[in-house]
Amino acid sequence: MYTRVDAEAVTRLAEIVGSANVLTAGEAMAAYTHDETPMLTGQPEVVVKAGSRDEIVAILRYANERRIPVTPRAGGQGLSGGAVPVVGGIVLSVERMNRILEIDRENLMVTVEPGVITGDLHRAVEAEGLFYPPDPASLDSCCIGGNVAEGAGGPRAVKYGTTKDYVTGLEVVLPSGELLTLGGKLVKDVSGYNLVQLMIGSEGTLGVITKIVLRLLPLPKASIDLLVPYDSLEQAADTVSAIIAECIIPTTIEFMTRDTVKACENLMGKEVPFSDATAKLLIQLTGQRQEEVEADMDRVGELCLDHGAIDVLVASDRATSDRLWEARRLIIEALKHESPINHMEDVSVPRANIPPLIRGVDEIGKRIGIRALCFGHAGDGNVHVNLLKCDLDEAVYEERLEQARGAIYDLTLSLGGTITGEHGIGVTRKGYLPQALGDVQVALMRRIKDAFDPHHILNPGKIFMKRRAAPCPARCLGMSQ
Repeated sequence: MYTRVDAEAVTRLAEIVGSANVLTAGEAMAAYTHDETPMLTGQPEVVVKAGSRDEIVAILRYANERRIPVTPRAGGQGLSGGAVPVVGGIVLSVERMNRILEIDRENLMVTVEPGVITGDLHRAVEAEGLFYPPDPASLDSCCIGGNVAEGAGGPRAVKYGTTKDYVTGLEVVLPSGELLTLGGKLVKDVSGYNLVQLMIGSEGTLGVITKIVLRLLPLPKASIDLLVPYDSLEQAADTVSAIIAECIIPTTIEFMTRDTVKACENLMGKEVPFSDATAKLLIQLTGQRQEEVEADMDRVGELCLDHGAIDVLVASDRATSDRLWEARRLIIEALKHESPINHMEDVSVPRANIPPLIRGVDEIGKRIGIRALCFGHAGDGNVHVNLLKCDLDEAVYEERLEQARGAIYDLTLSLGGTITGEHGIGVTRKGYLPQALGDVQVALMRRIKDAFDPHHILNPGKIFMKRRAAPCPARCLGMSQ
């Protein structure tokens, strides 16, 4: 189906981007064989670092003519294999396209290239008194292009939403090399189908993004953080529902279970407050006026205590806030410390269904014999389920991992949820997409893919199983093409 990259192709790609930006040696390409998904790699035949829209147009036009597969890549921080070249071919990196092109204060918009690091964007707009809310955990290493391609979220989603809520315009190169300009610096736009939103979360399967327009907000001037421990998950979940019902929308409502906090203690080598509590909420309140934020804090504190909180710790300065958030910020590192091989799911359920989900995950882990730890975003129902290898034999772990994943997806769907809230389908979940969406939706999505990419050169092996393929083998993490 696909053409391999030969000497002619390497020569042509070097003519487009310069020989210094074409990598063919195995050692030089090693960083491009994987993202942050455990146990998943793919070997590219060539890595091409594009420096402009015109270069991407030329690369895709050539690849489409030759039927060479192309895997777009930004920061490579994904957790579903979206940037892994599972069928070889060209890895098309946008890391050189890392400019903030314009901060438009008059329209509250910023225009960026896809290789801009998300944390750098935050700092640049905040220096202007402006605010870009989406804050994925890897913000100091992930790129805006990847955030858009995956529809990234983050802790602040409960109040501000996710990446999709801030993209107003895109420049996209289709697999054919045709250029699309979608949307712009617009608050309103209903001219035909919303192709901007179609591209967001499409995981690099429909086009390569070369320019992004994002809306901004005024930077909040006041912030207060609360750490709230509970004796039960139900009490914590009831508190979240009560806060939202009060029409108070915190910036973040994060939760941690006892086991994840203990893992953080193991990494830090010191105790953290209320580490024996069954569950803890971390709540951040922000606003433009200190007195309004303090009024919300008083009411939220009352609601927490009314719903069984053991205590409410308050931080109104940066140093105290950092101490309250220390364990939460270290969770991913702490779980890797517990087990370097640690597969993360990011299922999403209605907020009130977090307790039965976590209890069910715990039961699944015990029944199957795999360690399962949960943390995540209580404010929006997005739970990160970490399935740790620990001392299990590799073959045993892979078998139990797939058993656990299937059971967790069944549980999640039975609770009105979905199989991924912010990490995407990619390679690892594509075998479960029909279970989550149904055959009609998947068939419609396939037809959209066919319309954009009739030769299927762009990011092949992602989102969809091969037509008429059997369900994903238990040990392959969805690698079947």
